[in-house]
Amino acid sequence: MLIVRSHEVISLLENQEQVLIDIVQRAYEAHAQKDSSLPHSTFLRFPGNETNRIIALPAYLGQEFGVAGLKWISSFPGNLNHGMDRASAVVVLNSPVTGRPEAFIEGSIISAKRTAASAALAARHLHNSEDDYTLGIIGAGLINFEIVKSLLGSGARTKNIVVFDVDSSRALQFRKKCETTFDYVEVRVEKQLDNLFRKCSLVSFATTASKPYVSDLTSCVDDSTILHISLRDLTPQVILSCENVADDVDHACRANTSLHLAEQLVGNRNFVNYELADVLLGNAAVRQNGKRTVVFSPFGLGVLDLAVSKHVYDLALQQGLGTTIDNFFSSSWLERN
Repeated sequence: MLIVRSHEVISLLENQEQVLIDIVQRAYEAHAQKDSSLPHSTFLRFPGNETNRIIALPAYLGQEFGVAGLKWISSFPGNLNHGMDRASAVVVLNSPVTGRPEAFIEGSIISAKRTAASAALAARHLHNSEDDYTLGIIGAGLINFEIVKSLLGSGARTKNIVVFDVDSSRALQFRKKCETTFDYVEVRVEKQLDNLFRKCSLVSFATTASKPYVSDLTSCVDDSTILHISLRDLTPQVILSCENVADDVDHACRANTSLHLAEQLVGNRNFVNYELADVLLGNAAVRQNGKRTVVFSPFGLGVLDLAVSKHVYDLALQQGLGTTIDNFFSSSWLERN
């Protein structure tokens, strides 16, 4: 059993933004080509508490990856008040041949980076980014920071960022972190969402919202793209007014996401125009229905966590990182006393 700790994961994935985007794209394509197994995620919630949750994402991914496993990730927003990150996670990788666990990897870094790679991949294929554009950030946390990092690290044409957070101190913290991390990036804090929409053609939502609160996108500029990473910010009516893209429709239309609420409102899923893999594989074209705004709502597929975790596992073996525990498994019961 190989155990890979957080600082080792960070080291292995340093400056790998474009590599991770490529890995995520191939994982999406393998999933679209039915070379995967992806049960629905299981949500563990706590009585009387709608905020905290722990989610299990089991999956198998074939083709070049050949890996099975599970991400077990918690989201406890109150951790922020105690100087801890909101999310913590582990990823277990299993051999698809023997079923035995082969690696136990710190998963919150992997989860954030695969989410960011997915967002950057969607932005590349859904957003008209031939010209320089202003990026809007709603939710000043780790996920949006990693999205900025992935966009800039993969050559996105943006040097202007506008950030909004209900906690203005977090928005200022986000601005400082970006300005000390990235060269030639100007970050402005905005106190009104409508003003952010007016300034930004690419907008990323990564909040902890459990219920929709954005009911109007008329302030958005023409041909804008929304990366709806947190899934529950937009009202069903807003969703129905946009061109909608999911990572996997069946997964995204559940757990009271905005897509799920829209489905409940109209009784079907026809408002989801296509999945991202349809665009990647050349089976769908963007902005064909006359809608001004494209919304990408990724549920966050376990196959992406496995793809990135397999990359981390392979690199750790190559570079001699991680801690190997011998004799983790018992001998055959026939041999035991």
